[in-house]
Amino acid sequence: MKEKLVTLKRVCKVTKGRRYFSFTALVVKGNKNGVVGFGVGKAKEPQNAIRKAGAKAEKRLVQILLTGGTIPHEQKAKHGSTYIFLSPASEGTGIIAGGVVRIVLELVGVKNIFSKLNGSSNPNNCIRAVILALTKIRNAYTISKERGLTIKNIFEG
Repeated sequence: MKEKLVTLKRVCKVTKGRRYFSFTALVVKGNKNGVVGFGVGKAKEPQNAIRKAGAKAEKRLVQILLTGGTIPHEQKAKHGSTYIFLSPASEGTGIIAGGVVRIVLELVGVKNIFSKLNGSSNPNNCIRAVILALTKIRNAYTISKERGLTIKNIFEG
């Protein structure tokens, strides 16, 4: 499993007596073969926050359906005020995405894809929206099992 640290923030709580500092880490884990997860960890030390986030990411792993290094069809998703649009791309295109979206798609194992992010660019919401869009993807085999038909019947009618 590969692990990437997306954000590490220092958070301050001010009280009458003093300031309390803690750290918040956002980590994405994936095996570059269709499995990805993310986690948020909080602790007094940055190393502990990263370790906690990694442990939570391992617990939230999801399986993504990929076909030939890309996704089988277009997909949209929304989380909070973040909107994501993912579209399959032909071989040699690469990952057309930026920031957090690129990190998630690389760790999933996607090699060719177009993406467009609208609305908020909050890293936490972006990761949740991308993973939601990827989990909603279905291929012909899953659709045929849901409908109780053969794959040949689905394509030929």
